[in-house]
Amino acid sequence: MIARSASGIARYLDGFDVQRSVVGALIMRELHTRYGRENIGYAWLIVEPMLLATSVAALHGNARAHGGEDLLPIPFALGGYCMFMVFRTVIGRAESTLEANKPLLFHRMVTIFDMLVARTLLEAASTLLALVLLLGLSWVLGYGGAPASPLLMLAGFSYMVWFSFALSMPVCAASYFSKAVGKFVHPLTYIAMPISGTFFLLAWIPEPYRGLLYWFPLNQIFEMFHTGQFTSVRSPYFDVMYITFWCLGLTFLGLVSLRIVRKHVHLS
Repeated sequence: MIARSASGIARYLDGFDVQRSVVGALIMRELHTRYGRENIGYAWLIVEPMLLATSVAALHGNARAHGGEDLLPIPFALGGYCMFMVFRTVIGRAESTLEANKPLLFHRMVTIFDMLVARTLLEAASTLLALVLLLGLSWVLGYGGAPASPLLMLAGFSYMVWFSFALSMPVCAASYFSKAVGKFVHPLTYIAMPISGTFFLLAWIPEPYRGLLYWFPLNQIFEMFHTGQFTSVRSPYFDVMYITFWCLGLTFLGLVSLRIVRKHVHLS
C-alpha cells in the first residue's frame, strides 16, 4: 500500500513537472510572438501597462482626496486601474487563445488549459511588476505612501487573477463555438469598469446601490485590495469565503467547458 501510494505521488510530481515545463515554453512563445525583438522588445511587457496606468492616474491627479490622509487619488487610481487591467486583458485575450494556438494541440502534452494559464501568468506578472514600480515611484515623489498591509494587497491581486482566469475558460470555450461571443466580451469588460470598484469604494456609494454592488464579486475583490493598500480603509464590504466560492464555481464551470470544447476541436 505504501509503495503504491509513493508511486502515485511520483507520477503526480512527474506530471506537474511536465506541465510546468509546457507552461514555461508557452510563456516564452507568447513573449516572442507578442513583443518580438524589435524596438524595445520584451520591455513592452512592463512599459505597456505602466503607460496605461500612468495616463489614467494623471487624469485623477487633481481629484479630491477621500477619507483619511493616506487615501490619495494617484495611488488609488494606480491600484484600481492595474487591478482592472488584469481582468480586462485576461478576459479579452481568452477569446482568441484557441484559434491563435490551435496548431500546438498536435503536441500531446499541450492543452487548452495550459495556453490559458500561460497567458494569465504573463498578464499577471507584467501588471504586478508595473504596479509595484508605479506605486514605489509615487511614494518616492510624495504622491502616495507605503501600503498598509502588503499581504492583503497581494491577496486581493491574487483573487483578481484567479477570478479572471476562471472566467476566461468558459469565455474561451464559448468563443470557439460562436464568433459572436468575442463581439460582446470587450464591450462588457469596459461596461464592468464603472461598476466594479475600480475608482470608488463601496462606502462612498449610497443605498440601495451599495447593497446591489456588494454582490458583484469584482467589487469585493477591489475592497480587499484597497483595504490592504490604505491604512484609513477598513472596509466591511468584502467576504473572503464569498469571493472564494465564486472563484471555485467559475473554475469548475471553466474546466467543464474546456473538456467539452476539446472534443469539438478538429486539427488538420
